[in-house]
Amino acid sequence: MSDQNTAARNVTAVTEAWTSMARTFVENATALNRSMASSFLTPQFANGSDSEAVAASISSVEHSDLEWDFERTVDDPDEIEVGDAVTFEKTITEDDVREFARISGDTNRLHLDEAFAADTRFGERIVHGTLVSGLISAALARLPGLTVYLSQDLEFSGPVAIGDRVSARVEVAEDLGNRQYRLETVVRNEAEDVTVIDGEAVVLIDELPDQ
Repeated sequence: MSDQNTAARNVTAVTEAWTSMARTFVENATALNRSMASSFLTPQFANGSDSEAVAASISSVEHSDLEWDFERTVDDPDEIEVGDAVTFEKTITEDDVREFARISGDTNRLHLDEAFAADTRFGERIVHGTLVSGLISAALARLPGLTVYLSQDLEFSGPVAIGDRVSARVEVAEDLGNRQYRLETVVRNEAEDVTVIDGEAVVLIDELPDQ
């Protein structure tokens, strides 16, 4: 019984520590999400020379990758209604983490230094929380029309390890009028089959420019 109590206390301690870290992540999430496209597109993607880069299947994004997956329930921005959803999924790689650290300036050793991270309560390097939440932005970009981020609230509930496959799902919860929508935003670690981020976003969906 004593071992069970000790294990329970350890789980509680990890949860409390992660919640404390999450507060810091949330303060920066909205600003960093605006630059997430850069962290997901390597320089090779930018100039189209990477063999893994392919033409996107929808006009609201410029590039895609053979390892990325997405699904959506609606293709016309004028037909968006409550319940419509987009899911975007990718594996977060070592290159993603290194590039995100360079772009954002978040060079916390927990994400970059194996020996340092091994001595933390996580026991290994973990992915930046705002990099994980950036998959929400990737899902929003695949809504029909031109999506403009207005706000985002996030609650982090667990870490993601480098190499884990992660999915972000955004679902329309409310039509606010004037082409604005409130969405439920959920990120899941598919490798562990758990939800790691829960929250809400408000977006404006404009018509795509003619080109």
